[in-house]
Amino acid sequence: MLDFTWKLFSQTGNIDTYLLFKELEKDNQETPEKDDGELAEIEYPFL
Repeated sequence: MLDFTWKLFSQTGNIDTYLLFKELEKDNQETPEKDDGELAEIEYPFL
């Protein structure tokens, strides 16, 4: 989602899009997603 928002901003220069990008970036830093290894352990605990 960040890549799309940044690409849209870079093509349009729309300040609202930039502000959305910064908000999404901040939210992403506060709650980082689990990496694939952790997800695999949750989905398949017997592996």
